[in-house]
Amino acid sequence: MVKGLSGRELAEALRGELRQRVLREIFGRMREQFRPENAGTLSAVIRWRITGESDAVFETVIDNGHCTVREGPGEDRPRTTFVLRDVDFLRLASGNAGPVTMYLTRKVRITGDLSVAAGLPRYFEIPKA
Repeated sequence: MVKGLSGRELAEALRGELRQRVLREIFGRMREQFRPENAGTLSAVIRWRITGESDAVFETVIDNGHCTVREGPGEDRPRTTFVLRDVDFLRLASGNAGPVTMYLTRKVRITGDLSVAAGLPRYFEIPKA
C-alpha cells in the first residue's frame, strides 16, 4: 500500500488519530520482528523522533537478546537517535526505502553510535517491498 502512494498522499493519510495508531502499530510489531540471534549481547536504547504533524518519540530497547518498545523518552540516554519525517519512517519500516540511501540523501538524521544504526537491518526483520 505504501509503495503505491505519493509522499503527499501518505502525509495526508498520516494525520490525527490515524497517525498515532499507525506509529503504535509499527513500533508494537518491533518485538515480533526482533532477531535476538543477530543482536547477541548488544545493549542499546534507540530513540526514534518522528516529525510531521507533531513530534512523536518512541524508544526501542535492546538488552541481551530481548527487545522492548516504549512510547515517549525514557530516562536512559539513547545510544543512537534517529530523526525523520513520518512519511519517511513509514517508507523505511515498510521496506520501501533503504536506510543507507535515506541517510545519504538526508531524509534521516542519525546521532550517536552509527554502528548500532548500521546494524538495524540485521537486528530486525524488515518487510520487503
